Amino acid sequence: MAANKGIATNLLAQVSQIAQSIITEVGVAYIGTATTTEALLTALIARGHVLIEGVPGVAKTTLVKAFSQTLGCSYRRIQFTPDLLPSDITGTYILDMRTNQFVLRAGPVFCNVLLGDEINRAPAKTQSALLEAMQESQVTIEGETKLLPPPFIVLATQNPIEHEGTYPLPEAQVDRFLIKLTMRYPAAPDERRMLTTYNRPVAEPRAVVGPDDVLRMQELADSVHVADEVFDYILALAHYTRQHRRVYLGASPRAGLALLRAAKALALVRGRDFVLPDDVKALAPLVLPHRVLMTPEAELDGAHADAVVGEALERVPYKNPRPT
Repeated sequence: MAANKGIATNLLAQVSQIAQSIITEVGVAYIGTATTTEALLTALIARGHVLIEGVPGVAKTTLVKAFSQTLGCSYRRIQFTPDLLPSDITGTYILDMRTNQFVLRAGPVFCNVLLGDEINRAPAKTQSALLEAMQESQVTIEGETKLLPPPFIVLATQNPIEHEGTYPLPEAQVDRFLIKLTMRYPAAPDERRMLTTYNRPVAEPRAVVGPDDVLRMQELADSVHVADEVFDYILALAHYTRQHRRVYLGASPRAGLALLRAAKALALVRGRDFVLPDDVKALAPLVLPHRVLMTPEAELDGAHADAVVGEALERVPYKNPRPT
């Protein structure tokens, strides 16, 4: 597969170097696999959002905080609770007694990197306030629309075990997350390294880039070349999930677009200006399963969408282009 000439070689090398520097800096505070940080960076460049699922204590917040520090972007954290109001996220107008005028007190959503901690603890009305921000990069406050500062990414966490006092995210909102990461307990060597590392104060990750650099990388990702065979491969994977006998609702066209955008971003992160089928294969388990709903019978049997996507990757062939 020939490389597209749209992106200069030096720019590709620069983005790849930035990606490696971010992964290295995140590793100063977060001990885990480099692919996790790579997935966050992929979502950021693809202008998407990430849902991080894991039990308490597996360093979800540590990962997000370290990642935001390497970006040199503004970072805010919201602890979601059942009594949280939409205005607590978006902000509200208050009366300035000095000028006798209403002024906007901006909420924490006005930032570049927003951590929504335990997002499934907020009621539906509050979750919907975040939905507009995630989809349109804007919020509506008392009928007035305000644009959010670019770049903007939501990194939300949720606990899959505890259901007391939680409000499960509706399918429409789950679909707004480009990637869903599942964080499990670390491997024994990593956990031992955590004990030795956090036995003393840990250095803070340094900023590698700034907001303008992130915006330039996002623009470069738009120019990444996608061959017709890759389009066909993404479509075939989506269609496989829709035709599966144990699937109630398969991957939508928006899921295919999400996989395409993520694959282009990952290719750029890895120093290429063209998408390989391996990029699609690497991202499909992160992009598609949370957009696939199983039938009630399959759920009772303990079947998961991850298995369906894995089955699709095994059975759907990538058709190489015919030689000319």
